[in-house]
Amino acid sequence: MKTALVVGGTGPTGPHIVNGLLGRGYEVSVLHGGFHEVEFAVPVEHIHTDPHFKETLEVGVDKRKWWDLMIFTYGRLRIGVEVAKGRTGRFIGVGTVDGVARTTDPRWGLLGKPFNVREEFLVPESDMVNAKMGARIAEAREAVFQAHRDGHYNATYIGYPVIYGPRAQAPKDWCIVRRILDGRRRLIIADGGSQVLHRGYAENVAHGLLLAVDRPDAAAGRDFVVKDQRQYNLRQRIETIAKYMGHEWEMVDMPWEFGVPSRPYTPGRDPWVRDTGRIETELGYRDVVPMEAALKKTVDWLLEGRPEPGGEVETQIGDPFDYEKEDQIIDAWERLRGQMQSEMAGIGFEIAPPAHAYRHPKAPGEAWRRPEQVRPME
Repeated sequence: MKTALVVGGTGPTGPHIVNGLLGRGYEVSVLHGGFHEVEFAVPVEHIHTDPHFKETLEVGVDKRKWWDLMIFTYGRLRIGVEVAKGRTGRFIGVGTVDGVARTTDPRWGLLGKPFNVREEFLVPESDMVNAKMGARIAEAREAVFQAHRDGHYNATYIGYPVIYGPRAQAPKDWCIVRRILDGRRRLIIADGGSQVLHRGYAENVAHGLLLAVDRPDAAAGRDFVVKDQRQYNLRQRIETIAKYMGHEWEMVDMPWEFGVPSRPYTPGRDPWVRDTGRIETELGYRDVVPMEAALKKTVDWLLEGRPEPGGEVETQIGDPFDYEKEDQIIDAWERLRGQMQSEMAGIGFEIAPPAHAYRHPKAPGEAWRRPEQVRPME
């Protein structure tokens, strides 16, 4: 029987990966710190050790002399790359879609970083001083491929998105769900809630990784990004959650600078996503759980196991749920907006209606005409 070691295994994608390997005929062991336990389709061996350090990881990995497959989803990937050498023939390293150079990095070229970054156009972060975390991520990714090039094992890198669903760490959707449960009638959104963050439902992400397991030749030495195929902005997610929970409220739109209480559930002001064209084309990835169903399951999970107010999860999210001050900010913004509207009305700035780029002649040979009507700015 083929053997597989999953480092991690108890997080949001872990059970789906382990059960998928069991269904493929693997004898599976999971190596993790022992802080969280989950049930799998059948009992599997649990190796409890800390995967963040070489000395403790080696003790756990050496429970067997050889693993046909090693999947590293937790701990420090660059350490896992080294420990796996001589102990496995196939290595799948899981990192994040970060580790990408900042928008201002000159290596992107004149236009800067594109909104949708494809694997072949990836510019890895290299600044160990000002962007150490991103540079470390890029370094670990490169270590996976160097081990592959050196012939230590057949290696693949899977870039994880922000994962949502059962067992997700610091679930941002709780910011919305709790406010609904608490009866909030006004919610701050920044910049119209237009932000987009690469997200992936746990079961979909695990499915993407298992496709790499199934096609070792196609996945050899490749860097794949997996996320939900359909991505939605923040406002759409909030509206969907509220509708599913039967709640109505006013979403108060204000500029990012002022919408500070929305920061814990707002992706940021410089959104970008990694393209998933490679895993779709080369491995045949398709979402196994549609986004609508995935978001509903996520809300149900949050409702079933509601995080403790002010506890570990809410602290990780960084949301104080300070409604009194949120209302003060909303009230202050409404006053400022009213003042601005009055001043703009006094300015009387006029907006010309959109003009067709092509001629719309009323008589043969008539040239393009400038619009005659203008309207005051509201």
